[in-house]
Amino acid sequence: MRNALAALLFAALACVGCGRASDASHGEVWRFAIEEIEGSVQHAWAERFAALFAERTGGDVHVEVYPYGSLGTSAQLTEQVQSGALQLAFASPGHLGSVIPEVQVFSLHFLLSDDEARNQRILVASAEEAEYRRLLEDAYREHRLELLAIVPEGWMVWTANRPLRTLDDFAGLKMRTMVSPLLVKAYAAYGASPTPMPYAEVYSGLQLGMIDAQVNPVFAIEEMSFYEVQDFMTFARHAPFITTVVASPAFVAGLSEERAAMLHDVVRELGPWGLATQQRFNAERLKRILDEGGTEAVTLDASERAPFRAASLPVRDAYVELAGPRGAAILASLSEAVAASADAGGPSGEVAREP
Repeated sequence: MRNALAALLFAALACVGCGRASDASHGEVWRFAIEEIEGSVQHAWAERFAALFAERTGGDVHVEVYPYGSLGTSAQLTEQVQSGALQLAFASPGHLGSVIPEVQVFSLHFLLSDDEARNQRILVASAEEAEYRRLLEDAYREHRLELLAIVPEGWMVWTANRPLRTLDDFAGLKMRTMVSPLLVKAYAAYGASPTPMPYAEVYSGLQLGMIDAQVNPVFAIEEMSFYEVQDFMTFARHAPFITTVVASPAFVAGLSEERAAMLHDVVRELGPWGLATQQRFNAERLKRILDEGGTEAVTLDASERAPFRAASLPVRDAYVELAGPRGAAILASLSEAVAASADAGGPSGEVAREP
């Protein structure tokens, strides 16, 4: 039934054809599908994107935002962008990595800086500013996707019914992962038993004991109520959750020069706004979880994180095997950008104002 419904939705959208849809009351209508529910970081990002375009085009562009489940699974959303039935969508490396192995670089642990503001500056870099970005854009285009933005949504946090302080704590742990082969290898390297499972099934999987643990940003743990069936949240700062915003190449090619420039300007401005928003969301949701009681937050110190970092390093070789020479170049370029950001120093953790 679910597949049939998704097929009907896809067919309905496909009737619009490639490029821009139009509506007499709104001018141009752009369809933007997200991988999360209303109230999430992605929803806030997409709504802000829509508001900025409405403002800057005097209402000539109306962006319709479709929350998760409205138009199918994450993989189906990507397919709809590739066909031109959707103009825009979020596409996370967790599912996209099976199609574009290079993007699994964002699934590697302990690769980026511990500082979110520095990471944001690295991830917002253009293809002219960063080699890794140019190479990723090439990989996306080969699969009929235009990479518009790389969006971090906050630190990934482990939840379980015990603190996860050591590698021994992961021994045999049934850790839910996304379908990314690199994520499976990452948790296998810690001694866990990685268990891929659809996002919508995680709560019941935890409740019924099909899985022992899961990993997500705080806001997702709260909005999906995972904390209700898990006693501990462990903060290791091993990796932020990173997603990407993609567009239909036909849609982008059909934009006027002015509208295309506006698209890239808005996306770039949303970088610092997105950082401030996800930090606020995650802080508010963590307070809500802890105030409710029944869940304890544990933060690993440098000495506790070190064994996890050491165990994660061989997974980088696995990434290069999967992603090939271009993946190796992306990993090297991104590593250099992280090192350069640390050398540059400067203020960190600043909260940005809305553009």
